[in-house]
Amino acid sequence: MSTRWSGVLRQLRWAHQPQAPRTPRGCRQSIAARRLFPTWETFQMPCRAGSSSGGSAGEGLLGQRRLREQQSGSSGRAGGKAPLKPDAVVREIIQNSKEVLNVLQKGNPSFKPVLAIVQAGEDNWMQEINQNLAEEAGLNITHICLPPDSNEDEIIDEILKLNEDPRIHGLTLQLSISSFSNKILNALKPDKDVDGVTDVNLGKLVRGDAHECFVSPTARAVIELLEKSDFILDGKKVLVVGAHGPLEAALQCLFQRKGAMTMICPWETPQLQSKLNEAEIVVMGSPKPDEIPLSWIQPETTILNCSSDLLSEKHDYGLHNGLTVEDDVGLLAAALRIQNVVNSGRKWLWEQQYRKWKLRCLKLQPLSPVPSDLEISRGQTPKAVDVLAKEIGLLADEIEIYGQSKAKVRLSLLDRLKDQADGKYVLVAGITPTPLGEGKSTVTVGLVQALTAHLHVNSFACLRQPSQGPTFGVKGGAAGGGYAQVIPMEEFNLHLTGDIHAITAANNLLAAAIDTRILHESTQTDKALFNRLVPLVNGVRQFSSIQLSRLKKLGINKSNPSTLTEEEMTRFARLDIDPTTITWQRVLDTNDRFLRKITIGQSKTEKGFFRQAQFDIAVASEIMAVLALTNSLEDMKIRLGRMVVASDKKGQPVTADDLGVTGALTVLMKDAIKPTLMQTLEGTPVFVHAGPFANIAHGNSSVLADKIALKLVGEEGFVVTEAGFGADIGMEKFFNIKCRASGLVPNVVVLVATVRALKMHGGGPSVSAGVPLKKEYTEENLQLVADGCCNLQKQIQIAQLFGVPVVVALNVFKSDTRAEIDLVCNLARQSGAFDAIPCHHWSIGGRGSIDLARAVKEAANQRSHFRFLYDVQLPIVEKIRTIAQKVYGAKDIELSPEAQTKIERYTQQGFGNLPICMAKTHLSLSHEPEKKGVPTGFILPINDVRASIGAGFIYPLVGTMSTMPGLPTRPCFYDIDLDPKTEQVKGLF
Repeated sequence: MSTRWSGVLRQLRWAHQPQAPRTPRGCRQSIAARRLFPTWETFQMPCRAGSSSGGSAGEGLLGQRRLREQQSGSSGRAGGKAPLKPDAVVREIIQNSKEVLNVLQKGNPSFKPVLAIVQAGEDNWMQEINQNLAEEAGLNITHICLPPDSNEDEIIDEILKLNEDPRIHGLTLQLSISSFSNKILNALKPDKDVDGVTDVNLGKLVRGDAHECFVSPTARAVIELLEKSDFILDGKKVLVVGAHGPLEAALQCLFQRKGAMTMICPWETPQLQSKLNEAEIVVMGSPKPDEIPLSWIQPETTILNCSSDLLSEKHDYGLHNGLTVEDDVGLLAAALRIQNVVNSGRKWLWEQQYRKWKLRCLKLQPLSPVPSDLEISRGQTPKAVDVLAKEIGLLADEIEIYGQSKAKVRLSLLDRLKDQADGKYVLVAGITPTPLGEGKSTVTVGLVQALTAHLHVNSFACLRQPSQGPTFGVKGGAAGGGYAQVIPMEEFNLHLTGDIHAITAANNLLAAAIDTRILHESTQTDKALFNRLVPLVNGVRQFSSIQLSRLKKLGINKSNPSTLTEEEMTRFARLDIDPTTITWQRVLDTNDRFLRKITIGQSKTEKGFFRQAQFDIAVASEIMAVLALTNSLEDMKIRLGRMVVASDKKGQPVTADDLGVTGALTVLMKDAIKPTLMQTLEGTPVFVHAGPFANIAHGNSSVLADKIALKLVGEEGFVVTEAGFGADIGMEKFFNIKCRASGLVPNVVVLVATVRALKMHGGGPSVSAGVPLKKEYTEENLQLVADGCCNLQKQIQIAQLFGVPVVVALNVFKSDTRAEIDLVCNLARQSGAFDAIPCHHWSIGGRGSIDLARAVKEAANQRSHFRFLYDVQLPIVEKIRTIAQKVYGAKDIELSPEAQTKIERYTQQGFGNLPICMAKTHLSLSHEPEKKGVPTGFILPINDVRASIGAGFIYPLVGTMSTMPGLPTRPCFYDIDLDPKTEQVKGLF
C-alpha cells in the first residue's frame, strides 16, 4: 500500500475528532418525528459523496497538479475554483456513512452491516484498505479466502452461501481477471452486489435507473475525482483503455451521461497512439504495458488509473512530460464501496419494516350454471407463490417454496414485525350443521375475496388442512367451493406440504417408544438396562442432553454416569409404565373402523407382551393439537416433551421427555410448524396450517398462522379464521382454548347458516350424504325455516356469552327463495345479531359477499367485551358442567366410574387447572345426533376423560364418541381418479 494512502487511513481516525459528528441533511427532523423509521423517506437519508471544503493543500500527486495549475492556469477547469482534495472526499464519505449508520442503529441497536470479500489468490491489496475504511465507518468485514486454483463452481458455491446469509449486506469479489466470468458475476445477488457488476445492476444503470441499483464504485470514483476537481466533462474527449466487462460498461455509461465523447479500446488496438494523442482524459482500466510509451499522450492530459497497481506500488507514473496522473481512484472507490454497503444495509432495514400490500387480484368470470369445484379451480391460473409472497410483504428469505403454488413461511417474520400492530381478528363459526356441511370454509374464502379484491382492504384467510379421512370418506375436500375456494384445490386437499404425514410419523414413533420401553424393562436387569441406555462409546459412558434433563427431574444432580448409585441407576433406567394406563394411541390419516380396537404384540419376538390398543385418525393426535396451539419452535418442543402418555405403577405421569424422544419428535415437526401460503380464486392470500377436528379435538387452525397473518395485514386489515362445526363445538373451543393459548382477542364472530340446515332443525326429514334431498329442502317452506331458527338463535346466544358481536352470514343456495332469505335475516337480527347478510360468493365469488364484508368491517369497530366462559382454576367437573349447561343446554352431567377415576388422577397429578376440550357429536347440541333444534333437559354423559398435557387441555369424551371415523357404504373414493396422460385428478369436490 502506498505510504501516502496509509497516512490518509490514519488521518481518518483523527480528522473529525475535534468536532461533534454531523447528522446528514434531512435526518434530524426525520428522527425526531419517527423513532423506528416507519417510512421509506426516513431511510432516504442522503449519503453525500463529499463537500467543497476541508484539508490542507498540496497533498500527493493531485496536489502537485493543483500547484502547477495555480501557477499556469488550466483550460480544463471552470472559473479557476480551488479543487477539492480526494483525501477530503474519502474522509467525507466515510464520516457520512458512519453518521447514517449511527442514525439507523438508534432504532435498531443490533444492526451492523457486513461486507463479505471473496478472494481467490494471494493478492491482498484490497484487504487492508477495506478493513480500515470499514472499521472507521462502523461496519464489519468477513474475508473468505479460497485457494488460487478454485474453479468457477467452487467460487459460485461460496457466493450462493453468502447470498442467503441475512447478516451479509455487501459482497465483493477479489479475483484475477482470468477467474472472472459472467456466470460468476451474475451469481451475486443484485441487492448485495456493491460493486455493480451483475447484469441486473448494469441494466438499470444503462436504463437511467442509477438510483435503483448499485453503480461500480471505481467508475463513480473516476467521475467524482474529475467533477470535484471542477473538470467540465461536457464535450471532453475521453479514452477508456484496457477496461473490461462491467467496469468498461459503467465508465462508458457515466461519461456519456456527462456529455463526454467517449472512446473505448483495448491496449492492443492498432490505432492506440492516435487515440491517446487525441484524448484529453485517459482512464486506464488495467496496467499499461511497458511497450506503450507515455510520449504517446499529449502534455496536460489527465490520466486516471483504475488498476490495482498503484495500491501495491508496482508502478509509479508520477509526472512525465507534463502529464497529470490521478492516483486516488482506488482509495476513493473503496470508500464508495463502503457507502454502498451502508446503503444496502439501509435498504435491508427498510425491507424489514411493514409495507403496504401491492396485491394484484385475479379476475373471475363466473359461469351459470356453476361448474364443479375442480373445473373452477383448474379454470383459474394462480399467481406464482413467490410473487404472491412479495405482494403481501414477505421477504425472499422468509419463504420456502413447494412447487409453483405453495410455500412455507418461516417464523422469523414474527420477530421482524414484532412492533407492527395487529389487524382485526374475525372468527367464522356456524349453526349445528347437516352431515353435508354448511359452507364455513366457503364463507371464509368469500369474505376475504370481498374484503381484498373488491373493498381493497388487506385480509388473510386462515384455514385448517383437510384430513384425507373425510376427503376419501363422506364429506370430500375442505377448500371451499364454487367461486370461493383455495386453489389449486387438489393440492390443498391431497398431502399439501406433508404436515399431517409428519404428525403421523412423530405420533407413531412415540407409540413405538412406549411399547418398546415396556418390553425392554420387562426382560432386562437394572444394570443391563442402564448400560444399554448409556452405552460405552470409545470407552466412555456419557448422558445425552435429554437424559440429563430426566436426572434433573428425578432430583439427581450428577452428570457422570459412573458416579450414580445403584438406586439412582434404577430410578433413572426404569419408567415402570403401567400398561393399563396408556393413553397414547397410534394414528392413521384414513377412516378405518376396523382399527378402533386391535391387539398388538402377538408376534413371538415380543415375548408374550401383548395388549389391546386402538388407532385414532391422525388429526386427533395430541401432536396435531400441539402444532395448532404452539407459539414458537421452542414452545412446541416444550409442549411435545410434556405430553403424558401413561402413568407409572405409582400413579405418576410418564411423558415424552421421560422416554427420551422429545428431540426426535421436534425434528420430525420442524417443517410442519411453518404455515403454508396459498391463494384464493381471486388471488388473495391464505394460510393453511394444522387440522384438528372440532368434534374430537379443538377444531381450529394454528395460532402461528393467525399471528403471522395479523402482522402482515397491518392495523387496518382483517384476518378471518374458521372454527369447525357449530358454534357450540369449534367456537367454544376457539375462545376457551385457542384464545387462552394465543392471547389474541377476536373482534367479530361470523355465524354461518343455511336455509337447508334450518329446515332440518325445524323438523324436516333427515339429511344424509349421498342421498338426494327431500322436496322440503328444495321447495319454499317458511314454517320449517321459522321453526328451525331456534338453533340459529341459540348459537347467537352462545357467541354472546363471550361478549363478541355476531354477524350472521346466510350461505344462499340456488333453491332458497327470497321470502326464506328475508325471514332468516330478520329473525337473526331480532335474536341479537349485529347484522344478517345473504351471501352469494359460491355462485359469483367475492362480489357476492361485499355486503357481508361491509357488515364485518362495521361490527369490528364496535367495542369488544370479550370474556372467557369459565375460570380455569375451577375443578375439572365444574368446568365440564359449565360448558354442558351454558353452551349445550344440558340439565346436568353424568360421569362414568372410569371418567371419575381419571379426573381424580389428573387432579392429583396437577393438571386440574387446564381448560376443557369436549369430544362430542357435531350433529346436535346434545350428545344424541338425531336430536335437532335446541334440545333441553338432558343429562350429558361423560364416558371417559383424557389429558392432552402437551397441548394444554383436558379431553372428556361425551357419549359414544369415536376418535376413528369409518367409511360409509359409498365413500367419495368411488369418484376419484387420475388421468394417466394429463396426470390430472378427477372427482374431488
